Amino acid sequence: MSQFDNVSVVKQANVYFDGKVTSRTVQFADGTKKTLGIMLPGDYEFGTDCVEIMEILAGELKVLLPGETEWLNINGTGEFTVPANTKFKLQISTVTDYCCSYL
Repeated sequence: MSQFDNVSVVKQANVYFDGKVTSRTVQFADGTKKTLGIMLPGDYEFGTDCVEIMEILAGELKVLLPGETEWLNINGTGEFTVPANTKFKLQISTVTDYCCSYL
């Protein structure tokens, strides 16, 4: 899906890591939400409250998912799922465009 129709967008940005990771929340009529954002190069660790599906739209990064010892490399586009109530690590090499879905 390249665009979202009939949604509401929260104007205030979600800002993390001194502005190196930002996103905007998109709310759907059925109550679901997604965030659209940008990550600048750096190393980050995030925690989850619910299952998250991270769709990488453009960029180069590595992700270390919970319970894994091998980093997953994404160059260009890709997707990964993070379980609820866990933490995951990211090593961002280039400016990365992403869409996160919350389940």
